[in-house]
Amino acid sequence: MAFVDEITVHISAGKGGDGVVRWLREKFKPKGGPAGGDGGDGGDVYIRAVRDLSILQGYTHTKEFRAEDGGDGAKNSLHGKNGEDLVIDLPMGAQVTNQTTGEVFQLTRDGETIRILEGGKGGLGNEQFKSSVNRSPREWTPGTKAEEAEFHIELELIADVGFIGLPSAGKSTLLNELTNAHSKVGSYHFTTLEPHLGAYHGYIFADIPGLIEGASGGRGLGHTFLRHIKKTALLAHCISFENDDVVGAYQTIRNELTTYDSSLVKKPELIVLTKKDLVEDDRIKETIDQLTTHNPDIIAVSIIDEDSIKKLGDVIVERVRGSEQVEKNHPTGEREDSRNVIE
Repeated sequence: MAFVDEITVHISAGKGGDGVVRWLREKFKPKGGPAGGDGGDGGDVYIRAVRDLSILQGYTHTKEFRAEDGGDGAKNSLHGKNGEDLVIDLPMGAQVTNQTTGEVFQLTRDGETIRILEGGKGGLGNEQFKSSVNRSPREWTPGTKAEEAEFHIELELIADVGFIGLPSAGKSTLLNELTNAHSKVGSYHFTTLEPHLGAYHGYIFADIPGLIEGASGGRGLGHTFLRHIKKTALLAHCISFENDDVVGAYQTIRNELTTYDSSLVKKPELIVLTKKDLVEDDRIKETIDQLTTHNPDIIAVSIIDEDSIKKLGDVIVERVRGSEQVEKNHPTGEREDSRNVIE
């Protein structure tokens, strides 16, 4: 089943119920006064954040959402029933754009609920128009129209760690080893055509599809997945020892991040050198020395070395916790560089 991360749907709040013309009819009062009730208000529309990234899949065949209309007024001054509000569950990280007004709503916290459309107001029954000079009013008003619009819903994954790198850098394999996420693995480019998530000690890891030079301009998978790393706390930049030019591979991805959104290169980053079992220790040390001038926070791993995988998981958790603490201490985004080389 394909991963759905954006849809466009028509959403309507509920119309207000109509007021009515009715007359009080009681025994011994055959010509009683006005008794037409007001209409009920239409239901509002809310969006609510849930921890279910697959929920958009269930909406792919839904073209319209609509809240309940308000009920019409009734005799004996009875008000119409208010329409039920509509609550649309969306994945945490969803950005919802009203294509009529341009208004944008973002769901960033689990359970967060935002009203996006207001229902129509109920109309007035003839009882409301009674006065000293108009004892038998026949006036009434209809319920007002509800707000409605086309909405574009786009998901930006909210993960603690984003695994990035060129195709075949070993991202999916590492995610599987750490989280048992079962992301598809292959020895060819673009095996991963959609983001995959896994949890490690409560932290969410996202395997972002392989980037290529020119991705920020739309080449390869382009903008489709670059947006998914905007909210991650840490970037795990994977580079395979299979690359003849490891520094060049590193710079390629960093350039794409800068071009797409310069704020991405300011995020905490851990360089993960993968497939270290393919090279000698001298090559590992030489590569780390070359990359240290760009980022000294480096770890070399191999999936056949369980200790290195465990160390990677521990280091990532440590970095994410540190990032959370820095964010609390520096809410403006200023950070001190406390990175270290990992032997």
